[in-house]
Amino acid sequence: MSQKDHSVVTGRQIAAARVLLGIGQAELAEAATISVPTLKRMEASEGAAAGMANNVRAVVSALEAAGIQFIPENGGGAGIRFRNRADGTRDEH
Repeated sequence: MSQKDHSVVTGRQIAAARVLLGIGQAELAEAATISVPTLKRMEASEGAAAGMANNVRAVVSALEAAGIQFIPENGGGAGIRFRNRADGTRDEH
């Protein structure tokens, strides 16, 4: 997903990515420097993650830095996965 195109990330993708990493809402909120209630609202969003663009960007960036890759809606459904590293192995958490 483009570094600039965070508007297509859904609340469910954010919640799923956090769970896949095995981290709590407080830990992700701290990594993204946002409040826990803000993160809860994002995760509860139907469709695109609700919130100020800079907050959504901060959460997506924190998840990407932790090894998550966001898969855009392309007819097969939006999703997430661990990003493959340059050596062909996956970031494991």
